[in-house]
Amino acid sequence: MSGHSKWSTIKHKKAAKDAKKGKIFTKLIKEITVAARIGGGDFNANPRLRTAVITARSNSMPNDNIERAIKKGTGELEGVSYDEIQYEGYGPGGAAIIAQVLTDNKNRTVSEIRRLFSKHGGNLGETGCVGWMFDKKGVISIERSAIDEDRLVGIVLDVGAEDVKDEDDIFEVVTPPEEFEKVKERLEQEKIPLASAQVTLVPKNTVTVDEKHVEQILKLTEELEDHDDVQSVSANFNIPTELMEKAS
Repeated sequence: MSGHSKWSTIKHKKAAKDAKKGKIFTKLIKEITVAARIGGGDFNANPRLRTAVITARSNSMPNDNIERAIKKGTGELEGVSYDEIQYEGYGPGGAAIIAQVLTDNKNRTVSEIRRLFSKHGGNLGETGCVGWMFDKKGVISIERSAIDEDRLVGIVLDVGAEDVKDEDDIFEVVTPPEEFEKVKERLEQEKIPLASAQVTLVPKNTVTVDEKHVEQILKLTEELEDHDDVQSVSANFNIPTELMEKAS
């Protein structure tokens, strides 16, 4: 049986490339600002802010940038107000796609997101049209080279993780949202480097994309991820390995 390349794996590899290009800074600054606005600027009392700051530091963002973003969120410095919006739709081949957005101009953003869906053979739907196909989960990615699988399983299941998935060159630790911080903190205590950590939407089931739609759906999800207002993209598709290799 041929293997499959899940969107989660594709996304992880793309995130690593984006980090090298510095594209992630803009998105992280927005997340830090919003986290501080909603939960306050105390790193220790605001789990969302703590996760955003740790992610920013792991991507070599200067402390000055982080502190400025926090102060803009708390109102100590003048800053832009961002709205959190979830856009849902269908990609080519019927795959469900959700884009989590932070924007200072909802009309501009929805127009641009709709155009991207249409451009690549998909369509933007109404709120709720595909959301029911996903569950909110904590997802922590760890490079396979960083830890032995048996040790990882022993650590995380003991503190509330639901599952550890082997996804090519990474392990994905899946947690209930309420256990995410506890599992992440335990891994940090064990000095295990985290490739990424976030509460996100995970598909309940996946659909396999056929050959004629592979290039379209990869371009659609890539352009959504590249959009300055899009913080994350969740999708429920798999691509057979041999088709991924052709598309690469």
